[in-house]
Amino acid sequence: MTESELIVDLRGRLIETLNDFWDAVSGPCGLPEWFGRNLDAWSDTIETRGISEVIDSHDILIVHVDQQGLFVGHRPDANVLAGIFDGEQNRLVIHRVS
Repeated sequence: MTESELIVDLRGRLIETLNDFWDAVSGPCGLPEWFGRNLDAWSDTIETRGISEVIDSHDILIVHVDQQGLFVGHRPDANVLAGIFDGEQNRLVIHRVS
């Protein structure tokens, strides 16, 4: 049985804040207008499921971002966001920018 993957590639898009992240993933992930745009809501969306039909229709969610803006250094919001991804069913891949 092949697992289906939802790949959201945000490389090339500058993401400075969590609001930028929500803006970037809302379309590709099919987030509803009532999505809470906070870390708890994101956790519910990718871990518990039942919020986004797009995410729910795939076995695995992979989000690619550049190592810039929000994802540089040890920014608390980025660390918490990255910790929500479990590395198996939900993956955040941070790419070095050359």
